[in-house]
Amino acid sequence: MNPTLNTILQLKKQLQQSVIGQTHMVETLLVSLLTNGNVLLEGLPGTAKTRSIKALSEALSVDLGRVQFTPDLLPSDVTGTEIYQDVDGKPTLTFQKGPVFNNLLLADEINRSPAKVQAALLEAMEERQITVAGKTYKLPELFMVLATQNPVEQEGTYPLPEAQMDRFIMKINLDYPSHEDEAKIIKLVRGEEKPSEEKIEPIDPQCIFDARKQIQDIHCSDAVLDYMVSIIIATREPERYPDSPLAKWVSVGSSPRASIALDKSARSMAWLNGKEFVDPDDVRQVVHGVLRHRLILSYDAIADGVSSDQVIDEILKQVAVA
Repeated sequence: MNPTLNTILQLKKQLQQSVIGQTHMVETLLVSLLTNGNVLLEGLPGTAKTRSIKALSEALSVDLGRVQFTPDLLPSDVTGTEIYQDVDGKPTLTFQKGPVFNNLLLADEINRSPAKVQAALLEAMEERQITVAGKTYKLPELFMVLATQNPVEQEGTYPLPEAQMDRFIMKINLDYPSHEDEAKIIKLVRGEEKPSEEKIEPIDPQCIFDARKQIQDIHCSDAVLDYMVSIIIATREPERYPDSPLAKWVSVGSSPRASIALDKSARSMAWLNGKEFVDPDDVRQVVHGVLRHRLILSYDAIADGVSSDQVIDEILKQVAVA
């Protein structure tokens, strides 16, 4: 069996042991990491958003930076800034790196800061670099932004604009765990309170780069490619399906970034499933995470309580595999 895949599956197992009842989130985090993308986690307090990100950094033994976004946060608090230092009696202007220079950056409650601070992350997310005072600084080769937001407490927040939402390859919606998982969580935390001599060997981050190379070789047939494109086109031209309420529900469809993200995510999922090619099931496994933040719903849909996931479900019903 593929040794790189074995290592990634071991990483998945470690994360599932640390984060109980969020199997889908763990899988989506891995897919986002393998596609070299950024991920947005939305969920109620206490649903293991921060814990899962910490568990990922510990399992890979990479640097984790955390920024608690607040209304008074400045862009320089994220990117870093130039400061004067006295070096050998001479005042020297040096760059003090911010938390964005870690391998994983946790942007906690990203919607609590104004647009200027949110925009400071755009260059880092898209181009893996930041520019301060006219100078460009490269970020680490392994870099990922993991942003969280609370879907309920919206007072005093600054909703992310559509252009920035589009930069996240996937969005994960988290819910409360089940009755059985809640009991397992209590037992897990009890066990963590006791000192343990057992040490878990960290996984070499090089396996992520090896996996990315292998994913590039995953075959995607023209029929599956056409299926993915048809899903995206259905968000832009819902009137193609007159027997469906899609035209009533969707106000603005997804951009070409969604097509690229769907292709990358489907190939990564196929690789995780141990396949050498992408099939429609792989596409359906990732399509909700890729599209749910890239749809603008109409007033009718919002008034009727229709969610993005329900719209995507309807699209999957309407779009046939060629």
